[in-house]
Amino acid sequence: MFFIAKGLAQKNMATKEKGNRRKNAAAKKEKNSTKDFSVELSEPLWSVVSFEESVAANLTYAAALSKLKQLEAKKVSGLCIVTDEAAARISNNGER
Repeated sequence: MFFIAKGLAQKNMATKEKGNRRKNAAAKKEKNSTKDFSVELSEPLWSVVSFEESVAANLTYAAALSKLKQLEAKKVSGLCIVTDEAAARISNNGER
């Protein structure tokens, strides 16, 4: 009986260690994703689009937000902030 109990205890410990490694890896990945996202916000890869057209491109997210607010004040409808890549696809009717 001792050997069976010892084997089960070792198996439970191994399972817990594996779970801890997964949690740590997930936490590290989430931290890196957040860091990468905040860097992207400061890069000039954002566009402002309306229903009719791409209004502005190659902006930081903060500049895009400022432009969006300016256009909202002029009552331009259908405004959205998207990546430059998405704006290019919209302009080209989905062609890459």
